[in-house]
Amino acid sequence: MSEAHLLSNLFPAMQDIPQQWLPGEPQVQKEYLVEGRFEQWEGPLAKVMSPLCLATSEGDRPVELGSTPRLDAKAAMTALDAAVRAYDKGRGAWPMMRVAQRIRHVEAFLERMREQRAPVVKLLMWEIGKNLKDAEKEFDRTCDYIVDTIEALKEIDRRSSRFELEQGTLGQIRRVPLGVALCMGPYNYPLNETFTTLIPALIMGNTVVFKPAKFGVLLIRPLLAAFRDSFPAGVINVIYGSGRETVSALMASGKVDLFAFIGTHKAAAELKKLHPHPHRLRSALGLDAKNPGIVLADADLDNAVKECITGALSFNGQRCTALKILFVHSSIASRFLARLAEGVAALRPGMPWETGVTLTPLPEPGKLAYLSALVDDAVAKGAKVVNPGGGSVRGSFFYPAVLYPVGPGMRIHAEEQFGPVVPVVPYTDIETVIDYVLEANYGQQLSLFGTDPVLLGRLVDTFANQVGRINLNTQCQRGPDQYPFNGRKDSAEGTLSVHDALRSFSIRTLVATRFNEANKALVSDIIQARSSGFLSTDYIF
Repeated sequence: MSEAHLLSNLFPAMQDIPQQWLPGEPQVQKEYLVEGRFEQWEGPLAKVMSPLCLATSEGDRPVELGSTPRLDAKAAMTALDAAVRAYDKGRGAWPMMRVAQRIRHVEAFLERMREQRAPVVKLLMWEIGKNLKDAEKEFDRTCDYIVDTIEALKEIDRRSSRFELEQGTLGQIRRVPLGVALCMGPYNYPLNETFTTLIPALIMGNTVVFKPAKFGVLLIRPLLAAFRDSFPAGVINVIYGSGRETVSALMASGKVDLFAFIGTHKAAAELKKLHPHPHRLRSALGLDAKNPGIVLADADLDNAVKECITGALSFNGQRCTALKILFVHSSIASRFLARLAEGVAALRPGMPWETGVTLTPLPEPGKLAYLSALVDDAVAKGAKVVNPGGGSVRGSFFYPAVLYPVGPGMRIHAEEQFGPVVPVVPYTDIETVIDYVLEANYGQQLSLFGTDPVLLGRLVDTFANQVGRINLNTQCQRGPDQYPFNGRKDSAEGTLSVHDALRSFSIRTLVATRFNEANKALVSDIIQARSSGFLSTDYIF
């Protein structure tokens, strides 16, 4: 199938776009949020270009969506200093506030956030090329995550409302905040992944500096007023600009206590090195992954192919949890490849708002050249593109390429492609696959496809100490959000889930006394007088 046939009608003319999805005039954003007010940036702005192009008489033309402030280090530090003042070494109104009151602030924000569903979903499509169904799902899932976080905190607080008596010591244990958090999310889930650290950090009583992702930055704008109006001044501060200039300065200041970052392990390592007191820095990091899908000889082929296609190519493979390399037993490789190529051909390329579209343009400049280089390298070393049109390029669009046979020495065998290239490695001895996992730099997840309980049981035990999650006969994924999300090696630091995130952004503190009549009376008087927010038997419903 030729590139011209595959992608001839990919980009629309302006008049072909439904009215509700028209991009509108470019947004010129100069405001950023510091200490409960909008500051106006008078310096340079960063253009926001859409990966979606318009078909014109002069060819495909990128759409300019607007611009955001390109803050410098000095402006970024004003936001950090505001967060430091609001925390006030733990004596600020927010960290000292009772849990029930903080929950009410987050609930007020959630109510305001839900009012902005339409503009945020539209910007998810235009800024990062996420299809309508997935954009709506990301917004709704984020709201659900906030609700689940509130309920999880209520449950933690209920358990903490009682006193414990151990060996003659009476004590109450509660979770308290850690300080000032710097939260940075990824462009592939610029709302959901960001809020899975941002909301737990806030609700536990920390103050926050939040820098939106490098793509998907304008979609935070509809939420700025909700942030400003829902939280006390300085509790949440939102900055923009080059991370190299702004974030580097924040970390080097030593004033950041918690670092929540989703990106590459190299970037995380460089930023952590800048902190002058690394032992005082708590980190929650979601990093690189090269998740393998391992298809055993007895696998249900229909299910394995279906799950591998979805796992490798949902949102064009731009997910840390994507299946990024497939190991297929040689005895079924030809049948697997034929069905895989057929399944990929059934995926519809197009614009995010079009019904049934699953393949969309890529937001990263330079990504198409990188993916093409990976394909060229593999082909030069003996692999073939087995699906018709695989690797075709138009504008910002890269049509998925299935590569076979892939082996050691090819870049795609080791590098995380983070895009729609699907390498398939044939094997006859499962030990070669085990060796790959054991020697890999990454250890987030893997998927096993098979039916032999003895072999699967052995492989589960083999891989349990190598990755954070093993998926049986299903693709790799993050959810449900109640399950732990972590990784080993260079794939993560810390664990995130609804419950684990609350623990990551807090620490257990104990108030204790000898159990005698005088101390019992003293503690009782403190509780009855409500003179302490910590020592309390309040029960949150």
